[in-house]
Amino acid sequence: MRVSRQIRVLSRLVVLLLALLLVTGCSLFGKDKADPLETLSVEQLYAKGKGYVDAGDYTAADKVFSRLIARFPFGDYTEQAQLDKAYALYKMNKPDDAYSTINRFIKTYPAQKHIDYAYYLRGLINFDREEGMLERYAGLDMTQRDQAFVRQSFDDFAALIKRHPESAYAADAKLRMIYLRDGMAKSELNIALFYLRQGAYVGAANRAKAIIETYDQSRYVADALAILVLSYGNLGQESLAADTTRVLELNFPNHPSLNGDWPQWRSNWWRLIPLSNRGTKPVLADVEE
Repeated sequence: MRVSRQIRVLSRLVVLLLALLLVTGCSLFGKDKADPLETLSVEQLYAKGKGYVDAGDYTAADKVFSRLIARFPFGDYTEQAQLDKAYALYKMNKPDDAYSTINRFIKTYPAQKHIDYAYYLRGLINFDREEGMLERYAGLDMTQRDQAFVRQSFDDFAALIKRHPESAYAADAKLRMIYLRDGMAKSELNIALFYLRQGAYVGAANRAKAIIETYDQSRYVADALAILVLSYGNLGQESLAADTTRVLELNFPNHPSLNGDWPQWRSNWWRLIPLSNRGTKPVLADVEE
């Protein structure tokens, strides 16, 4: 009995010793190396993140800036890191994350010295949102898509110019607003032409008037006037059609509708031909902070 009890006690000690050795061995041989980002100062972290941005490694930059913000939630470096993180997310083609990050920055630091750049970047994020696969490879007209992001981008650039008219980014923002305005006008024109082709002349006339009233400096005003002439004519409003024709002749005497050569309808199948309607989006300055 005594020998048996001693054997049991010894067996338990051996099992316990093996377990301790196993745990110790795992901790010794499987121990992860310390994350170097946990030992760097805030200055070193920011310099490292900025270096990744300059090298075009935006994923690594985002990681470093996120760690900096977590470890040092206050201070000049943290503010700048949030701004640079938003830029890195924008370059990584993560517009939703980038937009929420820059919005948070604007609300948190409304008087920050680079706040004008924050407004500019906010407009840029929606301006450069990736088009879908069909638009990219088949060259479909981007103005036929939802204009919500276009309008938001326009409003963001307008906010920059209103709040910081002397900003270094204001001139580029104005050029982008002109481009966006033309895009929104063309979107309205597409709808007006659709109504016209379907015989919905009241709807076509209303859309055309909206272009003339809202986008009076757009290059699509002439087409809007032509749609009004055709719509009024088909609605039996001969007097309105004649008055609008005189306005069109006076301001746009070479418009093809005056010769009966506009609009020229074509099948929707042409849109599926690759590169058949590549956009003419202008090359504008991509200003970096």
